[in-house]
Amino acid sequence: MTRAALILLSLGTALFVGLLAWQGFGSIASTLLAAGWGLALVAAFHLVPLVLDAGAISVLFQRHRDGVHHDLTLRHALFARWIGESVNSLLPAGQIGGPVVMVRQLSQRGMRMRDAAAAITVSTTAQALAQIVFALLGLLLFGANAAHGTLHDLQTATLIATGVLAAMIAGFYYAQRRGLFGRLMGVIAKMFGKRDWSSLMTRAEAVDAAVQAIYRERGRVAASFALSLLGWIVGTVEVWLALRFLGHPVDWIDALLLESLGQAIRGAAFMIPGSLGVQEGGYLLLAPLVGLPPDAALALSLAKRAREILLGLPGLLVLHISERSWQRRRATARVPVAD
Repeated sequence: MTRAALILLSLGTALFVGLLAWQGFGSIASTLLAAGWGLALVAAFHLVPLVLDAGAISVLFQRHRDGVHHDLTLRHALFARWIGESVNSLLPAGQIGGPVVMVRQLSQRGMRMRDAAAAITVSTTAQALAQIVFALLGLLLFGANAAHGTLHDLQTATLIATGVLAAMIAGFYYAQRRGLFGRLMGVIAKMFGKRDWSSLMTRAEAVDAAVQAIYRERGRVAASFALSLLGWIVGTVEVWLALRFLGHPVDWIDALLLESLGQAIRGAAFMIPGSLGVQEGGYLLLAPLVGLPPDAALALSLAKRAREILLGLPGLLVLHISERSWQRRRATARVPVAD
């Protein structure tokens, strides 16, 4: 972990603990315990948006490209998406580790590295764009309530968070269109120029070409965006379910408002591992909009983190087993066969 990541993680942890202490560990724990086994149902439901996100990846693959058959099943995409989300949620790798792991998982299942990297890059862009649209939908709902006073200030804060997300995704898209991987490899080659980087540069430029090819297939990109947006919207059911089990039921519109703006605030803090502390603070800010008491807002955030643990820990375990198996297969392939 870099020093910057360690500092950000420390700040997020301090904010997380401070918010819990401010509201009282006891009241939050009692509210959370009221959910009981309902948290397992919330975790199980998360498989639905996970499948939609996997579909947003698989739809970008052509079955035949350059004469090569690409057999990306939804099962492979779902496996990669699950592992990538587990890494993003539980490891201090920011939001970069997940896509890298997804590319590696897809390549281990027969995808060409350049095609896997291109598809994950474009699907990540489509998902981020869908998140912005989802956040704007929440802001439209917010506008009906934020007429004055603190609500207006909160609307400004969430609009800023959405603007930060929009600026980041615009910059990321622009970099892709300008040859993101080739330029990045060029910078690395200049910084560490003592070796021959021509082979890696060729591979990076091949990924850039594959990215451009996918963007030219507008129907596939649009389908990926639509599936990602549907995944964000369906994820609202998790908030609706969690609050019912926590003893503070809200209607569908309030759940949508909480999820859309809460995810926008979390997304703007992508540099902090797991957006630790920021997610909790976001729900505290949004709680008054739907008449949710502070302890219930923090319990909701902890319920979502419990879901990340319930699904993420098995995902990390499977990643570990998968990597060991892959390394053994590579080692076996390199062993010469005796006469």
